[in-house]
Amino acid sequence: MSSRLDSRSLALFLAVADALSFRQAAEALHLSQPPLSRAIHELEARLGTPLFDRNARGVNLTAAGHKLLPYARGVADLLRQAEAAFQGTAVPLTLRLGLTSAAEPAWFRGLADRAQALQPGTRVEVASDTSPRLVRQLRKGHLDAAFIALPTDVRGLDVLEIDRLPMVVALPSAHPLARRRLLRLADLADEPIFWFERARQPAFYDHCEQVFARHRFAPHRLREPADHPVLLAEVAAGRGMALLAATFAGLRRAGVAYRRLAEGDALALGIGLAVPPGRPALQALWVQARSVPPRQRASAQR
Repeated sequence: MSSRLDSRSLALFLAVADALSFRQAAEALHLSQPPLSRAIHELEARLGTPLFDRNARGVNLTAAGHKLLPYARGVADLLRQAEAAFQGTAVPLTLRLGLTSAAEPAWFRGLADRAQALQPGTRVEVASDTSPRLVRQLRKGHLDAAFIALPTDVRGLDVLEIDRLPMVVALPSAHPLARRRLLRLADLADEPIFWFERARQPAFYDHCEQVFARHRFAPHRLREPADHPVLLAEVAAGRGMALLAATFAGLRRAGVAYRRLAEGDALALGIGLAVPPGRPALQALWVQARSVPPRQRASAQR
């Protein structure tokens, strides 16, 4: 029988309880606020009672929240004691990290170097692939951790959502729609759209199909090249438009313009950190590495 409580949910609850602010708790956890709010709502739904009173004056614990608080602190103390008992052996000397190809590489820039700075003597091996393939590699023990696109089938893994990337439109800069700052799916209804095949990211594909159906969006689709520079060259040549995670707007290409999409948040791509069960030290390392700006790398090594 599955438990209504788990260590990750309790840790998120404890962060909000200590800060009495979802924004401050999210910053302390190096998360964006929406995933944290969703996780707390899910915990409250599992327990069948609200844990926080949210109103215009701020956030306060409910009676149920006060009741849960000492148990959450006790679990956190036990986890700290367990990690201390295995300190020095929790993180392997070679870390095999997977990076999803669904996000532009700049999102991951410097990540491996910062992890090595935080764990001197550790070597990081990086592999980029589609998220379903990265998940399979994690399950087989060929990877230690992976940043994957969400939604993805992650059964059997511990996953922490740490970012959400809204969709933007990549279109020819000479196209009349490029004169607008904000576009809607309805504006693109008569335009050919480059779109990825379902096999590359089944769960995210199905999520997008549901959003398209709600907005009655059924454009003519072109097969999306797996290589993004090739895709942008096709867009620049006027052969079609593309919907991409917002990080790809950093890929500058003559003849290509990027515009915000009104439904971009509904189509947002989540970025999750996935590790095998029982590896909280690995998850904590990568969250910490991502929170250290590249310019602080030298000070982190000292």
